[in-house]
Amino acid sequence: MSAAEELRRQPNASLGEQVRRALRARIAEGRLHPGDRLFEQDLAAEFGISRVPVREAIRRLQGDGLVEVRDRRRGVFVRGLDRRQAEELFDVREALEVLAARLAAERGSEAGVARTAALTASARRSLEAGDLAAMAEANAAFHDELVALSGHELLANVLEPLHGRLAYLFRLNLEPERVCTEHEQLHAAIAAGDAERAAALACRHVRSSRRMVFAHDLC
Repeated sequence: MSAAEELRRQPNASLGEQVRRALRARIAEGRLHPGDRLFEQDLAAEFGISRVPVREAIRRLQGDGLVEVRDRRRGVFVRGLDRRQAEELFDVREALEVLAARLAAERGSEAGVARTAALTASARRSLEAGDLAAMAEANAAFHDELVALSGHELLANVLEPLHGRLAYLFRLNLEPERVCTEHEQLHAAIAAGDAERAAALACRHVRSSRRMVFAHDLC
């Protein structure tokens, strides 16, 4: 997919927000790595736009904690995570995703629950086919849909940058069967409207992901 096509997939967002989302996806997918430097002029040329929306996107990515400015020349680099930062992110994610799961079970629409079902099925098919990249994409979309099901706008806004900062770690998923199974169980609880079970499963899921990341020294 070309850079211009990445932007055309997001017609309802401002140009700066489109660039932000495109760069965030590249970080999550491992096309941009911690320590890589971003050059405004190169990105503007690649996307076929002026430097103004690129500058806006980089400023927003700084706010998300995904890039940082270094040295006197103010070079912009993709930010990595050290263990302390990852621990803190998991602490916050655990609290907020438990809330999101509980609200999703209480408020989820029939159409939204159907979308989570489709995403868990897609992830399972991709796993069985050995396509871990497609599975990771479906699993990330599942988390986004779960938050959308909560119907809580502030919660969604707070969780978005947390998912972005952890996404590149989850791309290195070393326990795909577990992740698929836990998502399927979480979907079932939400579909049944069982808020307490959904909350408990969400808590277990985040703690399992935390254990995986630190057991395998992924940060």
